[in-house]
Amino acid sequence: MISLLSRHHADYARVVPFTPGKDALIPLDFTAANTELTDRILGDTHLFTDYINTKLQQSKARYGIGGYGEHRTVYRTSRLFDNDLSKNILTGDLANDAIAEPRRLHLGTDIWGKPHTSVAAPIDGIVHSFAFNNRAGDYGTTIILSHQLEGTSFYTLYGHLSLNSIKNMQEGDRLLKGDIFAEFGIQDENGHWPPHLHFQIIQDLQGWTGDYPGVCRYSEREAYLQNSPDPEIILQLNQYT
Repeated sequence: MISLLSRHHADYARVVPFTPGKDALIPLDFTAANTELTDRILGDTHLFTDYINTKLQQSKARYGIGGYGEHRTVYRTSRLFDNDLSKNILTGDLANDAIAEPRRLHLGTDIWGKPHTSVAAPIDGIVHSFAFNNRAGDYGTTIILSHQLEGTSFYTLYGHLSLNSIKNMQEGDRLLKGDIFAEFGIQDENGHWPPHLHFQIIQDLQGWTGDYPGVCRYSEREAYLQNSPDPEIILQLNQYT
């Protein structure tokens, strides 16, 4: 999958508006190394949003970028990532809620920015599914697109969107490369997070619709990271941070 996506390196449209040389980007760290992020900040969406906005303003940056393969302490404030009944990618079994290893490893790239920032399809695609995953800490409004390259199918997932993004959407809707189809959501519709986009590439959806794990257990990282390769292949933003 990585080789296939890399061969089309020059073919992708920008997923979010960005002009190299004009717009600045900064990396954002949500691991234990970032001691500025206290539980008080992480547990209050308004304080967390203020923290992100301050970082962007101080650097005069349009977006904060980060997350893929990051072992994040940010998830310790939500039981959603401690008690999980989703399918284990390795066995297909449901996790035991009482003894489950907490999920901490992030499988997508986050683009932190202003609410209502537009989101575009990087290549031609079809709306596979969408949902409002309305639990605190979850994706909130979520869209999954299906794509084909050289006869191979894969998917891209867009989380933390606005409810307006799916207002008139239908499964099977066709999108062309560069078509704007969604926007960053506010906290009441994006899973109660500061405004941002979670972008993830998925090789095999394994029967999921409108949802797919964006965070996995560290012990399962090999299988999950293989199924969700680095989004930078499509986004091509880290070179500007």
